Amino acid sequence: MLAIVSAPSNLGLRPPEPGAVPGTAKAPEALREAGLYSRLAELGARDAGTVLPARYVDDDATRPAGHVRNEAALVDHALRLAERLDRVWTAGATPLVIGGDCSLVIAAGLADAAPKGRGLVHVDGHTDFRHPAISDECASVAGEDLAAAIGLHWPAIADIDGRGPYFDPERTVHIGCRDDDSELDLVRATIGAVAPASEVILHGGARAAARVRDVADQGAGYWLQVDVDVLDPEVMPAVDSPDPGGLRPDELTALLQGLAPRAIGASITVFDPDLDPDGRYAALLADILAGGLAALGSEL
Repeated sequence: MLAIVSAPSNLGLRPPEPGAVPGTAKAPEALREAGLYSRLAELGARDAGTVLPARYVDDDATRPAGHVRNEAALVDHALRLAERLDRVWTAGATPLVIGGDCSLVIAAGLADAAPKGRGLVHVDGHTDFRHPAISDECASVAGEDLAAAIGLHWPAIADIDGRGPYFDPERTVHIGCRDDDSELDLVRATIGAVAPASEVILHGGARAAARVRDVADQGAGYWLQVDVDVLDPEVMPAVDSPDPGGLRPDELTALLQGLAPRAIGASITVFDPDLDPDGRYAALLADILAGGLAALGSEL
C-alpha cells in the first residue's frame, strides 16, 4: 500500500531573486488540487500527513562560510521527515514523498526502518554533484543532494548524527542529466551507473530503467528520487532550473514504470506552482506520476 507524505520544503533552493521565496513549498497542495492524491487513493494509497519545514530565509548576507543556506532548518526537517518515513515503513506501507526540493533525499537516507543496504536511483535533469571538494560555491543542497547522499559534502549535511554516507556510491545510479553537465564525467567515475537523458531518449525509458536497475537493487531495493526538471522545459517549464534536452512525458512515465516496482519509496521534487498559474503543468505531472508510480514497491 502506498502512503503519501507531503513535504513542502523549499529550504535547499536558492531564492528566485534576492529576498524572494521559492515556490516549491506549494507543490504538494497544487498536485492535490490537480487530482494526484485522489487518483492514487483509488489505487489504495492513504494520506500519511504533512511534515512542515521551518520558515525559508534568504541568508546569503549572514550565512557563515562552510554552511549551506537554511542549514539548521534543513537538517531539522530531514530528521523529522525520516521519523515519518520510519512510521510508514513500520506500518508495512511504501512511502511516496511529494515535495518540495530535492534535499529531501537526505531524509530517506536517515530513516532507520528502511531495508538495510538500500540503493539510490537519482532521476534528475542535473547531476546535483556540486560539493566542497570541487566547488567554492556550495550553498544550496537542492543542487548538491546527490553528493550529500553519498557522503561528499560538509559533515553537517552529509553525516547528520554520524549516520552518513546515506547511500553506497556503488549502489547509486543517476538518470537524466544533460550531456553537457559539468560534473558528468566525475559522477560516472564515482557512482555505480549513469544514464544521461540522451540515452533514455535514444533507447526508451523502459530499456534505460532495465540497464541500471540491478546496480541499485541488489536484492534490497532502492530509494527513487525524481526531480521534475528531468523533463524538457518545452513540456515542463515550472521548475527552478529548466534545461533543454530533457525527457518527454511518455519517456518519463515509461522510466518510472520500469523503476517503481523495486523501489522502497520515492520522492518527487522541484515542481514550482508559482510558474504554473493555470495549473496545466500540475495536471500533466499528476498524469505522469499516477501512471508511472502506480506499482511503487509492488515487487518487494
